[in-house]
Amino acid sequence: MAAGRPSLQQLVYFLAAVEHRSFAAAAHTLYIAQPSLSDQVRRLETTLGVTLFIRTNRQLQLTDAGRMLVPWAEKVLRDVEDLTAAVRDVRELAGGTVSFGTFSSAHLYLLPALTAEFGRRHPDVSIRVQGLNSSEVADAVRSGDLEAGLVQLPIDDRGLWVSRPVLTDTVVYVSAEPSRTAAPVDVEQLSTRRLILSEARWTRDDPLRRSLTERAQRAGVALHPSVEVEFQTAAVELAAYGVGDSLVSYLVTQWSGFPANLRWVRLEPVFEEHFAFVTRPGGSLSPATRAFMDLAEQHIRALQAKADAGRTG
Repeated sequence: MAAGRPSLQQLVYFLAAVEHRSFAAAAHTLYIAQPSLSDQVRRLETTLGVTLFIRTNRQLQLTDAGRMLVPWAEKVLRDVEDLTAAVRDVRELAGGTVSFGTFSSAHLYLLPALTAEFGRRHPDVSIRVQGLNSSEVADAVRSGDLEAGLVQLPIDDRGLWVSRPVLTDTVVYVSAEPSRTAAPVDVEQLSTRRLILSEARWTRDDPLRRSLTERAQRAGVALHPSVEVEFQTAAVELAAYGVGDSLVSYLVTQWSGFPANLRWVRLEPVFEEHFAFVTRPGGSLSPATRAFMDLAEQHIRALQAKADAGRTG
């Protein structure tokens, strides 16, 4: 406690003396020696620069300053009790809020089962998960709007701590026309197809878009998507209607809502996607967010077995 400020102990002793009208009775109730209690009350008076009690032979009487201090001291101690209870609830996951971000397609194959299990384990914890794109999530974590996130690499990692990759998936080509998925598809073939690409707002920052552009440039061709949409789900639905063909993460093809008339095939060469957790360097995570990340890792390990099929299928 800084000099010149009352301590919580002094306020406790003061209120006990107020309640019992006697230093001796207050000390007995608190199981301390009377001189210790009396000394702390005198220190409180010295700190505040006022007399709090008029000491008589029969009992303690409050001064005007003492009467004014009573509600303030009670409020301070109530606030401390409330703070302690709130922190205890968060520590024990009887409260608090998960603050986490993900790329949009994680809502298809990771978040439903993860969020449902976390909710069953910790029903009193609020869950806030947001994010449309890995770059957006990285920016939100960097600015402190989110505590942590799961992103596709590479990202701008300035001001971030990036974990080792926790999931490796592959990009696959999907089409409603069976003849187009009879064999792996290379970038030259992609340049001749009617493509539907997602991440319309994030063309420059999306890892897949950047890598495809680099592959096309090396092959001396150009990719010109016929349709651009925001979400992979929209691209998948349009492909199912025969509007064009698309590129999605293999795990998206394992989504329960993936259209039955779409077939997939690997790209040639294989395009791998690597995903990692991001937090702020040195920033402590709340117990709720830490527990959510720990459970996410368990679910991701199970997903990895599915994702491995995308590299060998």
